[in-house]
Amino acid sequence: MQPLFIRKLRGYVRVTIRGGEIELFLNKAAGLEFQIWDIRLTGPRTATANLVLKDFFRMRPLLKETGCRVHVEKREGVPFMLGRLERRKFFAVGIIGFFIGIYLLSSLVWQVEVEGNDTVPTYEILQAAKLQGIKPYQWTFRLPPMDEMARDLHRELPDISWIGIERQGTRIVIKVVEAAKPEKHELLSPRHLVASKSAVVTEVRSTKGKPVVEPNRYVKKGDILISGIIGDEVNRQVVPAEGSVRGIVWYESKLEIPIAPQYMVYTGESFSRFYLVLGGRALQLTGYGKEDYASSDKREARTALGWKSYSLPFGWIKEKVLETRVDGGTQGPEAARAAGMERAKADILMHAGKDARFVSYNVLQEKTDNGKVYMNVLFQVEETISEELAIVQGE
Repeated sequence: MQPLFIRKLRGYVRVTIRGGEIELFLNKAAGLEFQIWDIRLTGPRTATANLVLKDFFRMRPLLKETGCRVHVEKREGVPFMLGRLERRKFFAVGIIGFFIGIYLLSSLVWQVEVEGNDTVPTYEILQAAKLQGIKPYQWTFRLPPMDEMARDLHRELPDISWIGIERQGTRIVIKVVEAAKPEKHELLSPRHLVASKSAVVTEVRSTKGKPVVEPNRYVKKGDILISGIIGDEVNRQVVPAEGSVRGIVWYESKLEIPIAPQYMVYTGESFSRFYLVLGGRALQLTGYGKEDYASSDKREARTALGWKSYSLPFGWIKEKVLETRVDGGTQGPEAARAAGMERAKADILMHAGKDARFVSYNVLQEKTDNGKVYMNVLFQVEETISEELAIVQGE
């Protein structure tokens, strides 16, 4: 017996056999190797059975010989489906044309975008990409592999240190990192170097100008550290002061650190849904019957078709739902205190600069309450405190 999908492919009918010698009819059909199955006697002189379409047209001689009659109850399989579609030609052609149109539209590149460029003009990158075949209204299946296109495009743009090309539906996104260029130093105008914040001076280095402060001296924000005015009243000259001044600056940090922090982690379980977007509505096509997790993270990838600068009112959304759970930490008060101090130091260094260094710290206040450690800490940091201040005419 052939598998069911083969029988559906070839087509079969469900028939009711009445009158005559039904048992003889069935025996002769089996002897002639009819593909007949699911035979059921429904009465003294009636029976039902399934019969492949080819054998249905061979049974007329057996019906005359046994005096039986046959009535078709049900038709199944591809031949009958094609017959129904043939009666609805325009509807079938429309459905097929719609999906072909969706496929063709989604196989075109509609937009090419550039991200990450500051000094290299976007049009220059797009022009070089066009020479590589990356342009609107290009078939995506005609494009080479993304890494190969990125490598070829990189050769055409010497001012770019890295190029990555990513396809996002019908968009091509070119991500670039520009090569670092040496800064062009402008002609310096006369200036002082002044204190950018209040501090105790620890080091003064002057390459041009007149130092007016010494180590261990307290200065306020805005005080002159290295003057751009040199000489005396008779031989007075104004120059752009150059050098650096370092000093100790105080930072006060108020910390609030949980003793047992909680983190969201992924369990590895996930499922996807696919939506067809028509206008302002989304029709879900897949992912039915799957319940959302108690805790989850949803990620959407939207693809909207467009024509030039116009957006067409249809597209699709692929949504991925990832199961998550919340795990609790096990650190104690000491570990929480240490983690808080490291976080505070990182924040201070972010504002103080890479050349800053911690001198000391003093815990002004500390308490533990409601599963958290509360701290008030005063940090002493040595850093560069000089900044430029232009000398106005007539000073």
